[in-house]
Amino acid sequence: MTQNNGWEPIIGLEIHAQLNTASKLFSSDFNRFGDEPNANISEVSVAIPGSLPVLNRAAVRKAIQFGLAIRGNVQLWSRFDRKSYFYPDCPRNFQITQFDHPIVIGGTVIALVDGEEKQFAITKVQLEDDAGMLKHFSTFAGVDFNRAGVPLIEIVSEPCMRSAKDAVAYATTIRSILDYLDASDCNMEEGSLRFDVNVSVRKIGEPGLRNRIEIKNMNSFSNLELAIDHEIERQIALYEAAPNKKPGEVVEQCTYRWDPDLGATVLMRTKEDAEDYRYFPEPDLLPLVLTQQEVENEKTLLPELPLEKERRYAREYGLSAQQSYFLTSDKKTATFFENALQTCLQPKMVANWIAVEFTGRLKEKGMTISESGLRPSDIGELVLMIQEGVITGKTAKSVADEMMASPGLSPRTIVDKNPSLRPFQDTQLLEKIVSEVVEANPQSVKDFLAGRDRAFSFLVGQVMKRTQGSAQPEQVNSLLKESIARRT
Repeated sequence: MTQNNGWEPIIGLEIHAQLNTASKLFSSDFNRFGDEPNANISEVSVAIPGSLPVLNRAAVRKAIQFGLAIRGNVQLWSRFDRKSYFYPDCPRNFQITQFDHPIVIGGTVIALVDGEEKQFAITKVQLEDDAGMLKHFSTFAGVDFNRAGVPLIEIVSEPCMRSAKDAVAYATTIRSILDYLDASDCNMEEGSLRFDVNVSVRKIGEPGLRNRIEIKNMNSFSNLELAIDHEIERQIALYEAAPNKKPGEVVEQCTYRWDPDLGATVLMRTKEDAEDYRYFPEPDLLPLVLTQQEVENEKTLLPELPLEKERRYAREYGLSAQQSYFLTSDKKTATFFENALQTCLQPKMVANWIAVEFTGRLKEKGMTISESGLRPSDIGELVLMIQEGVITGKTAKSVADEMMASPGLSPRTIVDKNPSLRPFQDTQLLEKIVSEVVEANPQSVKDFLAGRDRAFSFLVGQVMKRTQGSAQPEQVNSLLKESIARRT
């Protein structure tokens, strides 16, 4: 890539998504965030000797649906393995995962990057259980095992991304798919969705891959992008500072974490290989055997997915790719938009008011429109009032401000309480204002008659200024042209 001075980044993601099942992957313990520490545990969660795992059917169904959504190959025979590691939050001293025979192999994700659709390949999707959580206090640390055993799917991509923007677009699309499937709540602040990213660089055209750096446990898209960009720059700088060394001597394969305060990646440990985890088949679980009919049944239950909805919005409503992507990337926003259309079937205007006007106002509050308390019918009604000439586009912005201040108050009620928001009603006075504006700006009139459209826009602006934006633009345009015609 030219911006990297002849170096090409190679990026792959491992996404861990907690499944929102009622219970854990191998026990009946509640799968709930926010309960008192160690409230949702049993012999299985804390690995009491002799306790045995029993597989959660609901977690399997959600994994199958995700595999179908990414057009992967759902395996009719898969198997669980033990991944051994020793850490206080892992009560068994091993994780149950699917290393050799995952439930889904392959798949493709199509994401929008800078307005362009790109395809990203997935290697596999595997079921596994989560670890507990270490909690650090001023003088001691504790372990909360409520999360231990919570079902995860690990989604492993091919090293197919070439920029941080690619990675963010891919991860955003994965989140949308999980959201539409109701497979996960995707709450990154609570750790329901976490990203491990592998980054390496090589000279453009160079065969093979150089050592990669893994950056662990990021839970925001902004940090994901910052960490990748920083790591690309760091590795390029290291290679360029030691051009005569072998690449493997310059960048060692290690695991890092992202420190947002430092704005840098920080070394955690040298990278383990598969041999270090001593994988072997899980002896306490039988292989997971599915039938083709079970897979087909899950396929019939798939909802309209974000990419399908995005393309439908563009096709049926004539929305731009960017508008369609914005509205469909969040299921609740898409539902809000469709509900607003029940009141006003003007999709382009409704989309614009949601994606630009209201989202812009909500950004300062860190909210989405579905969290704002605004009602879809009120957004539709606001657009309808503009269409009917009840208010102008400019005064509609003031109405929108009032709607933000008092969610649940309809735009018609707001206008009824504030007559000044209604369009300029005095036609005779408006004609007088138009006449005065034309008379006061002879040069603009001449410029307009000479074919300069900007001069006419200036005259319109002067009238709107005199009427404080309450005049109907169409009426102003008509009266201006009549007044100019009478003077020529």
